Amino acid sequence: MIVRTAAFLFFLLIPLGCSITSRAEEKPPEAKIEVQNKMYPTVLGSYCWSGKGTGKCVDTIGPVQMLAGKEAIKVKPNEVITFIMNYKPKPNQFHVQSINANKETKIVKVKNNLFTAPKQKGTYYYSFGVWWMDKKIANQSRGSADYDFVLQVK
Repeated sequence: MIVRTAAFLFFLLIPLGCSITSRAEEKPPEAKIEVQNKMYPTVLGSYCWSGKGTGKCVDTIGPVQMLAGKEAIKVKPNEVITFIMNYKPKPNQFHVQSINANKETKIVKVKNNLFTAPKQKGTYYYSFGVWWMDKKIANQSRGSADYDFVLQVK
């Protein structure tokens, strides 16, 4: 009976795509982007997170719809953009996508939490995806989040 109860609790407490951790937060930490030493907030998009003994995955609308009506951050062509998160442990995998006004999606190269704004003028929507991957268990996520923001290249 104890083994069956323990097994039931084990599977009950591990939501799909998330893992049990000792985090107290109910959702992923805030993140910002930095442009020319000025900080800008991002909007939390889809995520999987566990904390306070529970876990959940939230699926949101895409960055274009999520950021409708939000003021774009004005940047220069090829300007350096830095992703900032004051949280430990830091995520250890990143994936950035941009979507332009024509709804064309492009994968953006990121190195050391830095990437550059496009050369071409226009409005670009970004989804900066981060994962806290387990260092011992291959392909095991300890949490994930998408952070969305919009840039206007002038």
